[in-house]
Amino acid sequence: MDITAIILAAGEGTRMRSRHAKVAHEVLGKPMIRWVLDAAVAAGCTRIDVVVGCHGQQVRDLVRGTEAEALADITCVDQPRQLGTADAVRCALDARPVAGEPVVVLNGDLPLISPETIRRFAETVADGSSAAAILTMTPPDPFGYGRIELGRTGAVERIIEQAECTPAQHADMHECNAGCYAFDGAALTAHIGEIGCDNTQSEYYLTDMIEILRRAGLDTAVVHLDDYREGIGVNSRSQLAEMNAMARDRVNARLMDSGVTLIDPTQAWIGPDASIGADTIVYPLTFVTGATCIGEDCVIGPNTRLESTRVGNGCTVEETVAIQAVLENDVSCGPRAYLRPGTHMLEGSKAGTHVEIKKSTIGRGSKVPHLSYIGDTIMGADVNIGAGSITCNYDGVNKNPTTIGDGTFIGSDTMMVAPVNIGAHATTGAGGTITQDVPDGALALERVEQRIIAGYAKRRMRPQHSSEDSTR
Repeated sequence: MDITAIILAAGEGTRMRSRHAKVAHEVLGKPMIRWVLDAAVAAGCTRIDVVVGCHGQQVRDLVRGTEAEALADITCVDQPRQLGTADAVRCALDARPVAGEPVVVLNGDLPLISPETIRRFAETVADGSSAAAILTMTPPDPFGYGRIELGRTGAVERIIEQAECTPAQHADMHECNAGCYAFDGAALTAHIGEIGCDNTQSEYYLTDMIEILRRAGLDTAVVHLDDYREGIGVNSRSQLAEMNAMARDRVNARLMDSGVTLIDPTQAWIGPDASIGADTIVYPLTFVTGATCIGEDCVIGPNTRLESTRVGNGCTVEETVAIQAVLENDVSCGPRAYLRPGTHMLEGSKAGTHVEIKKSTIGRGSKVPHLSYIGDTIMGADVNIGAGSITCNYDGVNKNPTTIGDGTFIGSDTMMVAPVNIGAHATTGAGGTITQDVPDGALALERVEQRIIAGYAKRRMRPQHSSEDSTR
């Protein structure tokens, strides 16, 4: 079954008080529009039209280059003026007409809508029994949502907006409109032009399609959400915070069901595209975003942020920030380590306390224990880097490479001025500045001669007479 999705992402989102598009705001580190795109693709939508308006270029940039774009025919369609939801759908249909396939209209700020719901939604109109379907929910607090009035046959009679509800309707009607619709493509095309703008906002509302279809003798069905959170949108910063918490709880419940231990699930913020293996323990104040993949039997956190990073099995990552890094099995990091993009730590290696590594390979079993910076370096196996050592990779213009051979011992406080090659099983003395290549097995020393000045402390503490005293 071919499904077309129209995602509404043109609104300004004035209550967000932001210079950015509402759908660009992130939930668990992922822009809301990408949540909806991924769900639509996973539901089998082969064509997706994203309607953009305010901050249109920003939304286009978020859509471009995504995995979803590689799997479906995705196009951004301009809505020149924001004249309502029906006008947005009309813009999409004018740009790319549809035939008789199901068309689902989704809001771009529904990060928790599932592929299964979108698929079920489309199937409701695919068999021809209904020309349209409305996604409904029963939230704990229905304030602000339109209520659904059903006829005797179970078909939708009308949607009563919040402002129009009587006190009795407020009390008795709990079925709410989530703002998403499915249509038979032919029926939508035939009747979308009948929607007018005779209302206080002078806008074209897609909700009017229900009455138009009913007058044409066509039924509208209801698809009820068992989990109301799928239909919750975001219109303010406080709602964004609530959405992050709801998304966190959903992701964390899935992880715990799969065998992951979360010491405090309310303080582990793990994105929807991340994966964590069984028997891994995640401590509080851990943030895992992007396509991060963590293996089994790891200890992650506390106070750790992993972004688009791959972590093998049996790793310990404590108080660490790692961005686009790769950690193979049995790697140890932290506390207070910073792994920048391009870091590749081979099996059994270590980045210790207050260590920063950038665009470097740390060899199998090699250790950078503490207070060091390693940049643009290829390091062999079983290397030991003494405390306070630095690869001086930047000369003010270019980033230069350092290579360190297998089994080499770098003494504490060694400055390795790149470009430089230090051979295998070599040693550098503490406090040295290495500016020339070091052969295999050699010892490199670079120190000034130590001088001893006897009695210096007593001389330094001797009272000094001022110039004024000397003239008396």
